[in-house]
Amino acid sequence: MPDSMRGEDGFPVNAVYGFCRFLAEFVERSDATHVGIGFDESLTSSFRNQIYPQYKMNRELPPEELSKQFSLCRRVAEAAGFYCVGHHNYEADDLIASMALEMRNQGFRNVIVSGDKDLAQLLRGNDLWWDFARNQHLDAARVKDKFGVPPEAIQDYLGLCGDAVDNIPGVPGVGPKTASALLAEFGSMEELYQNLSSVPYLKIRGAKTLGQKLQKHHEQALLSKQLATLAYDAPTVINGTGAQELKRSSAEVNSLQELSQIIGGRGDGLFRRLVESSRRSLS
Repeated sequence: MPDSMRGEDGFPVNAVYGFCRFLAEFVERSDATHVGIGFDESLTSSFRNQIYPQYKMNRELPPEELSKQFSLCRRVAEAAGFYCVGHHNYEADDLIASMALEMRNQGFRNVIVSGDKDLAQLLRGNDLWWDFARNQHLDAARVKDKFGVPPEAIQDYLGLCGDAVDNIPGVPGVGPKTASALLAEFGSMEELYQNLSSVPYLKIRGAKTLGQKLQKHHEQALLSKQLATLAYDAPTVINGTGAQELKRSSAEVNSLQELSQIIGGRGDGLFRRLVESSRRSLS
């Protein structure tokens, strides 16, 4: 959405409009009865920044005009009847992981709506990872086809090859193919380090010097895996009550109308779609 889209106070509203459009399309393409939305409120204050101060420090913070829109996005989602949560110490990924675990414990199947590969580690059983923008639905088997490792090894994979997007260092000289090959052989980073002596004999490019690299950067590999591992104990206020809290509630029509005016009336059609979908989900 172009920055030229402005609301009643002259501030940009392009991100809010884009988010509203996503929500409207999501509810029309999904038959989910329970939905939880995680918002990032820990861009510089995540517990990972305490462990590794350089974590995500390669990213620029959002400008003021975008930060203001984040709060409006949450207001829209809540007014549309969705459960929303954010926390200053936990990232949205951790909040989603914690909600997913709670709902799994209550017998629900999880569909993780994200384009972020980190969240693929949450899949268990018949769960799905839904890259909404590309309309890709991946189960555990297809996650392995896409990333070269099963969901439960995603954090090991990122611990070895790192993640430039999040500034996770990994092991220098270990790329995605090498990381996948090592995990195919050993299953986990812990098993790999318990069997370093056998690495030079593997049929992997550069195997002869690979063991030395892994040994030299052992602590960095463990740190990287820790940074890439999602937390399942983030405070989401749904402990034991997920089925009740995450069930979509009735849309607040007056609130949505007010928000539509704030963004210059452009969201009228989208908000009507959100109201109608709310009514259908409750009927």
